[in-house]
Amino acid sequence: MDARTRRNFSVLETEEIWQRWKYGESFSEVARALHRSPNAVKYVLKKSGGFEPLPRHRSARALTLSEREEISRAIAAKESARAVASRLGRAPSTIAREIERNGGRSNYRAAKAEEVAWRRALRPKRCLLACHERLREVVAGKLAAKWSPQQISGWLQRRYPNEVSMRVSHETIYKTLFVQARGVLKKELMAHLRSGRRMRRRRGASTLEQRAGSIKDAVSIRQRPAQAEDRAVAGHWEGDLLEGSRGTYVATLVERRSRFVMLFRVMGKETEGVVEVLSEGVRRLPEEMMRTLTWDRGTEMAAHARFTVATNVKVYFCDPRSPWQRGTNENTNGLLRQYLPKGSDLSVHSQGELEEIALSLNSRPRKTLGYQTPADTLSATVAFTG
Repeated sequence: MDARTRRNFSVLETEEIWQRWKYGESFSEVARALHRSPNAVKYVLKKSGGFEPLPRHRSARALTLSEREEISRAIAAKESARAVASRLGRAPSTIAREIERNGGRSNYRAAKAEEVAWRRALRPKRCLLACHERLREVVAGKLAAKWSPQQISGWLQRRYPNEVSMRVSHETIYKTLFVQARGVLKKELMAHLRSGRRMRRRRGASTLEQRAGSIKDAVSIRQRPAQAEDRAVAGHWEGDLLEGSRGTYVATLVERRSRFVMLFRVMGKETEGVVEVLSEGVRRLPEEMMRTLTWDRGTEMAAHARFTVATNVKVYFCDPRSPWQRGTNENTNGLLRQYLPKGSDLSVHSQGELEEIALSLNSRPRKTLGYQTPADTLSATVAFTG
């Protein structure tokens, strides 16, 4: 086998793989640094689902290599197990079992016995979800409902404040999913994760750029009211078009304070059609619930003046190539990809179906809301009758 494709790595090489992986490097980048193939690197990482294995420690009660070498010398000198046990400060039965399980007096070899013992000690501990059936069923049900592991963990703390047995960290859920050798959660549940990944890895920042677009009389986000920035008052929204295949789109609006989302079916990205649909949807909201709208530089909002006239809502625009200025909307669009995957035809969804998706997302707890749902947060702020 070619040295590049072989899968055995030294201890130092393995440490470097995990260090580079935690810093966010890809399989190919790690492989190039180590002069190996990406498949060889992937094999190492995939064995533990992208989680770096904890360093192994020898039990204080286990025999050491030097003790095994002493046993080997004692056998050669034809000493009894009791004699070597007395010298090592061990029980005679411990020495007798060690010799018996490793080939007897005629075949005992210290190095071989050490290797076998180290390998035999790899007894994976049953994970938390394997030991608690009720907790496992609740977690599996929430994963199937497209809740993230972090949302599930936070919700469990609120739902069962006095039951320690109903607590599990989001990292434990991820690990149980990704390390399929555990066989606790069904592999199919991974399909419900927003990222779609099969391994855990460091979260990286998005560097996707937006089109600058020339929009007449665009008002900069820098002029947006301070109350919109600090989320102190409800009614400040962020908007965008979620893109599908074959030029299909869904318009998304997200309220900054509550993270409440509204979805609208649009026939394309022509500004007249988009503005008409959004204007109709916004007019259904109570007046106090629609104060400002922040959009990117997409030309679908070129007719923003018409939107403002129809709704009395001022539109503010982000700087070019600055999606982070609409962070709430960007994050929500990522969540929506669980329901509206990239590359899918979004025109097949009726307005009713989009409203059902919005209801599902608005009913999911959010970490940033203290694991309250957007719907509950919004209703606690104002009397919403959308």
